Amino acid sequence: MKFSYYNFEELSNKQLYYILRIRSRVFVVEQNCIYQDIDNHDIKATHVLVEKNDKIIGYSRILKKGILYKNSCAIGRVLIDKNERRNKVGDLLMKFTIKTTKFLFKNDSIKISAQSHLKNFYSKQGFIYKGEDYLEDGIPHCAMYFD
Repeated sequence: MKFSYYNFEELSNKQLYYILRIRSRVFVVEQNCIYQDIDNHDIKATHVLVEKNDKIIGYSRILKKGILYKNSCAIGRVLIDKNERRNKVGDLLMKFTIKTTKFLFKNDSIKISAQSHLKNFYSKQGFIYKGEDYLEDGIPHCAMYFD
């Protein structure tokens, strides 16, 4: 497996196509959730890729403080290809994404809007649940923080 990150301008057309394709497959088709995935934040994001045999099998994006949250960086659009989820790729992706975020934005805290059923997964990564659950695009979510 290969872990890497790119700003928007560094992505090839092919990489961008496969990122948008896997995001649509996971968040729109698998989760049966109609929402606007392409939200103008991709242009400002750092894109984290997990590749296996030249195929994107995992993805996340990082937004610096002030883009999505006033006081924190954001990690979002975290996904693993359905066929790879039992292989601990999600743990490796989150470790790499957190490490990359802390490298790029040294002292900033990180906030995520996690799907509520994944609270335990993100807690194991070091995130702390704060607040109450809420609906986002019809799916229960919660705010979690990493300092």
